[in-house]
This record gives sequence, C-alpha cells and structure tokens, in this order.
Amino acid sequence: MDKETLDKINSLTRRKFKAEELYTFPVVLCHNDIDRDYERFTDKALDALAELFVGKTIIQNHDPSSDNQVARIYDAEVISDPEKQTAWGGEYRYLKGYAYMAKTASNADLITEIDAGIKKEVSVGCLTAKRTCSVCGADAWLCEHQKGHVYDGQICCHVLDDANDAYELSFVAVPAQVGAGVTAKNYKDKGGTTMEDFKTITTKAAFDAAAQPLIDAAVTAKAAEFEGYISPADHQKALDDLAAEHKAALCKAYREKAAVQYDLPAELADRLIGETEEEINADAEKLSGITKGFHGETPSFTPSDNEMDGVEKAFYEKNEDLKTRKENA
Repeated sequence: MDKETLDKINSLTRRKFKAEELYTFPVVLCHNDIDRDYERFTDKALDALAELFVGKTIIQNHDPSSDNQVARIYDAEVISDPEKQTAWGGEYRYLKGYAYMAKTASNADLITEIDAGIKKEVSVGCLTAKRTCSVCGADAWLCEHQKGHVYDGQICCHVLDDANDAYELSFVAVPAQVGAGVTAKNYKDKGGTTMEDFKTITTKAAFDAAAQPLIDAAVTAKAAEFEGYISPADHQKALDDLAAEHKAALCKAYREKAAVQYDLPAELADRLIGETEEEINADAEKLSGITKGFHGETPSFTPSDNEMDGVEKAFYEKNEDLKTRKENA
C-alpha cells in the first residue's frame, strides 16, 4: 500500500492506521449500460457519483443498520472503455471504487470470502433527481412507454441523471447491474472474467436462465438451515397444547383463589365451574351463599315436607357425594 492510499484512508479514520492493519479491495459500483431493471446511468451521473461515494459505507443486502457495516469507500473514479459499446450504442463507462476495512478477528471470514470471490456482487444505493424515457426523452413516470419493451427495435429503459446523493454500497447475491462487484488487479491475466466478458441481458428468458442457479442455491441453503426443525403444523399443535395446559393451570389457580376469597372449604375448589376468573368467582359466590356458616361440615337443610328447595337442589347437583352423605346421615 503506497503512502497516497494510506493517507486517503486515514483521512476517514479517527486515528492513524498502519498499512498492515488494513485490508483494501477494488470494486465496480455501477456503469452506464442498461441493467436488469432496464435502467441506466448517464455519464454525468457517474461523474457525480464518483465524488458522492467517497467516504460512504459498505453494508450487506441494503440493511441500513450500524451492526451491518463492513467496509468504507476511500476513493472512486470513472473509467472509460473505448473498445466496448453499451447496448444503447454509447461508449462503455463504469464507476470504480476503492474500499478498506480494519483487519479484526470478527471480519477475518469476510476477508477470506472476498479474496475467494464468494462475496463479490454489489449494488448501489443512491438518489437521482431526473428519470427520463430512452425512447421519447420525456419524464419516465409520465410517458406511455414501458421499460423493457421494444419500440422500433429499441429497448426502452429509464435514463437516470442528476445524481445528488449516495447512501451506501451493498454486497448482494444478484445485483441489478451486471458486472458490478469486487475486482482484482490483472484478473484477466489470471484467467478470470472482467467487465468486457459480460453481456447485457435483454430478455426475461436470459435473465431467468442466469438467475435460476442462484435461486436454487439460495433455496437449498435455506432448507439446510431448517433441517431437523418441526413442521409449521407440528409447531402450531405444540403451541395449542401449551396454551391448553396454561389455561388449565390458570383456571385451577383461579378456583383455589376463589375458594379462599369466598370462604369455601378447600375440597370444594375443584368443583367450581367457569372458563374465566369472572365466571369462577360468580360460581364461588353462589356456592358461598349455600355453604355459609358450615365451614368444614356438610350443610344441613330443613325444608318443608322433606323436599329440597331450589337452592339446595342446585348445590347437591354439583356435589353428588355430599347429597349421598346427607341421605345416609
């Protein structure tokens, strides 16, 4: 790492770092060709973004949390490739950034993944004030042309201009812009793929063919994460069983509480009925009126003609063993 590079990085840090404490890597942020969303940046927008992205953070999957920050861009430049043309017929230009991170135990795996080409693809988060239709030049939100459709042999896209803010750069699995990602010095000489080897995807079939392997890999990885876990149906049954157990325990506590509150014998607590505390308390109150004055003893009644009145009937209907004891007394 030369002194100029180290000075640029240290202009963004709170203390001066040594070269051996830092890890740096180059990355293609975006370009002026038509991307998978059928949008493209103007050359003017790329030039503006080159300045706006200096000092901006690199995160993962556009998740804007501080814990998700992994690196920072310390320099950027727009590079032209006169030997390559864009899908819309212009000279190919791309925005190249230079990023750094402090070497720590926690990011050692990430550094290895970047070096191995696993963490590579990126996507920019930025703001442009102007969006026009490539077919008619009008405001893209107001004209009748639809991006991705072909008009007189020309693919319609939205042209993004007047870039006025850059938010972040994210590592992603499938970037909107083909070829946006981490690069290496002399990568072509090592038998790798450079921006010149990428072809613009202009049809849905081509996009599906390119994206399907990534989708399959993501599905397989996600399935592996949940291997050994119970199914949603079993999970719901377990929750229902737990809720039933909880409700039974809660009602038992309510019955015991009501027995104490309404001065009922402890053995009558389990005979109280109701699904809620209010219902159980109401039943306890009624039963208390019957058993009042007979703590620990079987209540005695002396209705006329040896017939049980309505209150006594209600009591013994809920307490058959007490009725038997009374009849045998």
